[in-house]
Amino acid sequence: MTSRERMIAAMLNQQPDLVPVAPDMSNMIPCRLTGKPFWDIYLHHDPPLWRAYIDAARHFGLDGWLPMVGAQGPQHNKAIVLRTPERILLQGYEVVEGRRRWAPFVDVYYVADPPTGGVPCAKLGLPLEPERWEDFHDTTPAMSEAEVVAAAREYMGEDGVVGVHVGIPGLGNVEQIYEYYDHYSAVKARALAYEAQLEERMRQVIACRPDMILTGFSGCLVFQTPAIFRDLGLPSLQKLTRIAKEAGIPTQVHSCGPERALVEVCAQETDLSSINPLERPPMGDCDLAEIKRLFGRDIGLMGNLHTTEHMLHGTPEVVARESRWCIDVAAEGGGFILSTGDQCGRDTPDENIHAMVEVARTYGVY
Repeated sequence: MTSRERMIAAMLNQQPDLVPVAPDMSNMIPCRLTGKPFWDIYLHHDPPLWRAYIDAARHFGLDGWLPMVGAQGPQHNKAIVLRTPERILLQGYEVVEGRRRWAPFVDVYYVADPPTGGVPCAKLGLPLEPERWEDFHDTTPAMSEAEVVAAAREYMGEDGVVGVHVGIPGLGNVEQIYEYYDHYSAVKARALAYEAQLEERMRQVIACRPDMILTGFSGCLVFQTPAIFRDLGLPSLQKLTRIAKEAGIPTQVHSCGPERALVEVCAQETDLSSINPLERPPMGDCDLAEIKRLFGRDIGLMGNLHTTEHMLHGTPEVVARESRWCIDVAAEGGGFILSTGDQCGRDTPDENIHAMVEVARTYGVY
């Protein structure tokens, strides 16, 4: 099987030739491997992050997993208000009656970390109106979602899967929790409005011909209870996964943090194909062996080496041991992708990723 075929089979809860291996390393590690300042990738798209990821997947020889690409285009009405060897600060503005009205926040692009958006100027000791700046001329080519999917799909080839994200309603921060209880009818109305638009959104996504559809959102049960998820998000997830199944496209939820209750609901009450990253305590609440035993017949699983204890701070021997354990408890019958918890850190040793891949290619044979 090719990597693409292997990943699709596992996401559909089928048995491939080998256990696929796809550690979550969509951001920091690919940027590091380019040898460039991180702002080249995130700000200038040189190269685009999706391309840097595919290069990184080939570097390690793993099964490519690029679950979320979308439209891209230049930023307008932005200016660089601070440039140092460590960071670039970008501030937006609008022109009103010939004068610039500056946004009260900046986006911070770092030399060796992912950017931070929407940082209040006051928090960084910056004036609301900069005394000097340089206009930012963004040369990023405008590409629709379908065009980016096609470009990524062509560049990936058979080395992995390329997906598109379709969200579902839910609560993602503390302010939204208060709003849910204080203004429930408004929150519920937004959820119903999103659900009403879902079929049109899915029609557009299916026309892009992705290998998979990523849905949900990270930390789904961090800012909402399982009951709130059932109220706001489950109806949309049920509709989305049913449409995708009818179209023959695998679906996957990525939700870091506590996820055990989400796995149960998705396995028993939706047509979701696959779920990850099934994080271990203390980051999450997932016991991979238990989840495989209880829900492995109904849903594909992807996980779950600890990204700090094992991948960042462990040795290749530790990573190999944990990889074999994951395969032992979750690979039987197929439907399993050897992966990690949420997002491997920038300084994860290359040797640890190579060890993980080696175990999958040798120990993970069906």
